[in-house]
Amino acid sequence: MTKNTWTQIKDQLTTDIRSGRLSAGDQLPTEPQLVARFGVGRHSVRKALEALAREGKLSIEQGRGTFVNATPRLTYQIGKRTRLRRNLIPQGVTVSSQLLDAGRIHAPENVSQSLHLDPGALVVHSQRITSANDVPVAFGSSYYCAARFPDFVERRDTLGSTTEAIRSYGIADYFRKSTSMHSRTASAEEARTLRQHPDVPVIVVHAVDASPDGTPLSCSRVIWSAARVTFTMEHSDD
Repeated sequence: MTKNTWTQIKDQLTTDIRSGRLSAGDQLPTEPQLVARFGVGRHSVRKALEALAREGKLSIEQGRGTFVNATPRLTYQIGKRTRLRRNLIPQGVTVSSQLLDAGRIHAPENVSQSLHLDPGALVVHSQRITSANDVPVAFGSSYYCAARFPDFVERRDTLGSTTEAIRSYGIADYFRKSTSMHSRTASAEEARTLRQHPDVPVIVVHAVDASPDGTPLSCSRVIWSAARVTFTMEHSDD
C-alpha cells in the first residue's frame, strides 16, 4: 500500500464487515497486529479506525479495544403516537432502559412553559439511558407535573413502560403534541455515555406529549447518537 494507505485499510475493513468476516460485536485485532497485517505505520491504522468509528461501523472503547458495532442503524418514527418500544422492538433489537437519576425539582422556565405550569412549580424529573442490544443509543431527561404524577418514576419502573405508567393514572391514551430536533457536536461526556467516537454528532430531540384534550403531560430532552438512528416523520390527514 502506498499513496492512500489509510483509505485502503478502511475499505478493506469495511469489506470484512460487510462480508461477515468481521461480525457485529467482534473485537478487531490490536493496533500492532493491524500494522503487521497491512504493512503500514500506526498513523495510517489509527486514521482508518477513526474514520470507521465516525461512520458508526466501529466502537473504540478506551481500555477495552475496538469492536464492530453490534447495533444496526435504527429507524425511529415520529408521529401522532410516538412510542419507544413500539418503534425499536419490531426491528429485531433488545431494548433496555436504565434509570440514572430521579427526583423532584423546581421546573426550569422552558419546562414550566411546555407543561403550562406556574413558574418554579415542582416537577418529577428523571434521567434514563436507552440501549439496543446493550449498546447505548440515547439518554436524556423527562419532566412530569409533581402534583398530578407524584410517583411517576416508581410506577414507570414497576410497570415497565411510560405508556403503562400514564395509563395507571386513568389516562387511556396520549399523543405527541410537538417535536423539535437539531444536530450538534457531542460533548466529551455525551460521547462517553453513548460509547461513541468524539467526532460522531448527536441529535437533540425536544418533545411534548399531551392527553387527547391537548393538556400537556410531559416534556423531554433526549440526546441520540447520530450514527445509530434515522428519524422518519409520519404524515397524517389530521
